[in-house]
Amino acid sequence: MSTITAAMVKELREKTGAGMMDCKKALGETNGDMEAAIDWLRAKGIAKADKKSGRAAAEGLIGIASSGTKAVVIELNSETDFVARNDAFQDLVRGVAGVALGTDGSVEAISAANYPATGKSVAESITDAIATIGENMALRRSAMLSVEDGVVATYVHNSVADGLGKLGVLVALKSTGDKDALNAIGRQVAMHIAATNPLAIRSTEVDPAVAERERSIFIEQSRASGKPDNIIEKMVDGRMRKFFEEVALLSQAFVMNPDLTVEAAVKEAEKTVGAPIEVTGMARLLLGEGVEKEESDFAAEVAAVAKG
Repeated sequence: MSTITAAMVKELREKTGAGMMDCKKALGETNGDMEAAIDWLRAKGIAKADKKSGRAAAEGLIGIASSGTKAVVIELNSETDFVARNDAFQDLVRGVAGVALGTDGSVEAISAANYPATGKSVAESITDAIATIGENMALRRSAMLSVEDGVVATYVHNSVADGLGKLGVLVALKSTGDKDALNAIGRQVAMHIAATNPLAIRSTEVDPAVAERERSIFIEQSRASGKPDNIIEKMVDGRMRKFFEEVALLSQAFVMNPDLTVEAAVKEAEKTVGAPIEVTGMARLLLGEGVEKEESDFAAEVAAVAKG
């Protein structure tokens, strides 16, 4: 029997628009034969949305579900904002986020999890929704944060309903202090993250490749000054310090009070919380981020309709 690889599952999913678990099963049933797997899905009625799978799903909603010490954020895409305002779609996003809370938070685990409203997997339920609503949809990204003691605060920007919006943020705060007060400062930090999109919590956690790329740019820019190498090195070091201050969460000027850094604001909040606070994690999902949307020629579309 042929080995079914992740790449094969991905290819079949892209060709048919069927859910990941359905694609895996189809390939298993057809011994890895791609064309036979497509036929198998069509025969089962699972690939009813195959013609829709090529359309960019860059709209949709971000959904958040939380339970105090744990929270999850998901991105469920649709093709149009009109569908994102549909009650059935919103219920689906809310339901998937709730299911995700009981998994490890990965897209794979969420897709395979049981969706109580249908008795099927999340992936199968999304496929059914595609056929019913008539637009391509995709569970594209997810993130989960948890703490043993503390809170995972949440924030949804451009909210359309409770826990649903265009941008979602999670921030994990470890502390033994008052949970209500902790959640209050956590929400403020989450709002700050929504506004500034930091690359890391601390400067030491910034991706080395990103930092090196910035350093290379600064070196080239500094060399244009014609100054000697030892001066250029000092110039670059200074610019890198500034870079880390701007992209690391704790060293950024706090949006709620620019006179303080986020680190200082969290330290100040310890007085109200009644215990030390440590920021242990953050996640930020912006709807459609990184998705290439198809650009349509509206004038050409109108002309085509007029002709026929």
